[in-house]
Amino acid sequence: MGVFGKLFGGGKKVSKETLETRGEHMPDLKIPVDEKFTIYFKKNGGKFIYCEDFAEVSEALKNIISENDWQSRFFYSLDSRLTSRFASENITFTENRQESDIFFTTCEHLIAHNGSILVCSNQIKEKKLDELPSNLIVFATTSQLADSISEALKIIKEKYQKNIPNNITTLKHFQPTPENKNDFLSYGSASKNVYLLLLEDY
Repeated sequence: MGVFGKLFGGGKKVSKETLETRGEHMPDLKIPVDEKFTIYFKKNGGKFIYCEDFAEVSEALKNIISENDWQSRFFYSLDSRLTSRFASENITFTENRQESDIFFTTCEHLIAHNGSILVCSNQIKEKKLDELPSNLIVFATTSQLADSISEALKIIKEKYQKNIPNNITTLKHFQPTPENKNDFLSYGSASKNVYLLLLEDY
């Protein structure tokens, strides 16, 4: 069973009442980092798809494209590693923002503490979040999960050492949901339609 197996059967569950009555600034739930991320990511309005292998990633991507009628659309991407990996998926990529309202990207880390996605210049160059398309598809792996932003930044520092990427930021507030629609912290944030394709790699 993969690391996310506990989400779909077995394992200690956190009651729905506990989740619904918790405030934004209450202490973290004492649950595994993967389950915590899923709870907060969905609360933020993100659409989460867990995949055990790349074949499932490919199938999920096809379903997203079909669901949104994106078959003839360009996919805007600034990450050459991503476009190479998905070259056989019948997707037409572009680096011209004006040609697409779909941004396909990787990320540096998935932050469990608040369900956000940490990106940097490796994914978005020098773009600001409000310059990105309103539709985002993020491809990530379970090894990119981090409990907090500080933990993620520490990993980035160790990984890149003297070549630390710039423009480090987090995507947090996606589509409005009943849980986050009155969150004053989201005011002024660009709302995004976010899909997360999460590949098991542990």
